[in-house]
Amino acid sequence: MILNEPNGFSIHSLYRGLIGMFVLIAISYLFSENKKAIAWKSVLVGLLIQVVLAISILNIEFVQDFFEFVSKGFVKILNFTEAGSAFLFKSFSSGEIESPLMNFAFIILPTIIFFSALTSVLFYFGIIQKVVYVLAWLMSKFMKLSGAESLSVAGNIFLGQTESPLMIKNYLDKMNRSEIMLVMAGGMATLAGGVLAVYIKILGGGDPAQELMYAKHLLTASIMAAPGVIVISKILVPQTEPIKNEVEVSKEKVGKNVLDAISNGTGEGLRLAVNVGAMLLVFISFIAFANYMFLKMGSFTGLNAIIADSTGGQYTELSLQYILGQLFSPIIWLLGVCSEDISLVGRVLGEKIIMTEFLGYVSLSELKEAGAFFEAKSIYMATYILCGFANFASIGIQIGGIGALAPGKRILLTQLGMRALLAGTLASLLSATIVGIIIG
Repeated sequence: MILNEPNGFSIHSLYRGLIGMFVLIAISYLFSENKKAIAWKSVLVGLLIQVVLAISILNIEFVQDFFEFVSKGFVKILNFTEAGSAFLFKSFSSGEIESPLMNFAFIILPTIIFFSALTSVLFYFGIIQKVVYVLAWLMSKFMKLSGAESLSVAGNIFLGQTESPLMIKNYLDKMNRSEIMLVMAGGMATLAGGVLAVYIKILGGGDPAQELMYAKHLLTASIMAAPGVIVISKILVPQTEPIKNEVEVSKEKVGKNVLDAISNGTGEGLRLAVNVGAMLLVFISFIAFANYMFLKMGSFTGLNAIIADSTGGQYTELSLQYILGQLFSPIIWLLGVCSEDISLVGRVLGEKIIMTEFLGYVSLSELKEAGAFFEAKSIYMATYILCGFANFASIGIQIGGIGALAPGKRILLTQLGMRALLAGTLASLLSATIVGIIIG
């Protein structure tokens, strides 16, 4: 049971949030390759855009109405996915999906397949390209980006970290170090539409009202991440070379006709769903193995009883979750999360970075359903913190995916991998901090 709902803007949330924003920018500055070349005007513009986006989406009625309309579209599409799942998995005798099949594999993973096919169709008809073009043009004008990197960041709002670079594959070989950094970081800081829909389902727990609410927050998080990751990326690897501002979207289609596009999208979605299922199986199994070892260690040393007492029962023994929670607690407190919840939010952040955001969202949903959080604000901020592909596995995915499109940049991709991971993580934390200030 959630004890405290957010009650709007307050001076306390403002100064906590400002401290958090200062710390995140300071971390970026500390790891900057060229501190003297940082364009602070662009940084301030990016931060202002993030704040305006958050205030508009969360507080201005007509913008809220628009995002609610889009969110309802996502929830409605989820219902279409359920129709396909019901046909495949329903019992011939009862006409319903039997309870043994009402699980993650048969209810959640099919969403990825359908959304992948839908994205492919929208891409085929040029709808996504038109939206991306407008967003990229705005970013290139207001934040002084090159046309190619603007397209990549805008595309990442809708597409995955290896799909979005396809729109600029003709430019990749000519991009400089700062541009490649932003291409990588943009992929780390955002989520593809297919998995976004899955997280709406996971966090909503089958409740239409909850699904609508989390759809709005997840959409907001994905859009806010674009200017946020530009800010962080351009501090870490500032732009020092001349850039080209032309914005030209690739005309390449994802199929010869609409049926071919559906087929290609379905195949990609199936591979992704199988990969997600296998990844979760392996990671959760390894976590269970690690926790068994930690449990024995905690029992032998007497740490289990100490942990149970010191956390008020929030954790009952030494575990990977406890270690991650303690490790990331300080930074989570600085962002404005209440002291009672910092360990839980730190835990899901650690799971995202070390494993994947998928596992982080599953854990967040379980903790939410168990009533583990003291404040609802902590859940909302965690939703933004987890919104992005910033994990160690993504470094390998990007080196393989982007490296295949631009073999000459493979060495540079390996050099920038850890910085891109840092940028994607800090961008998500920055979005969460700003939202924390606004909701109070």
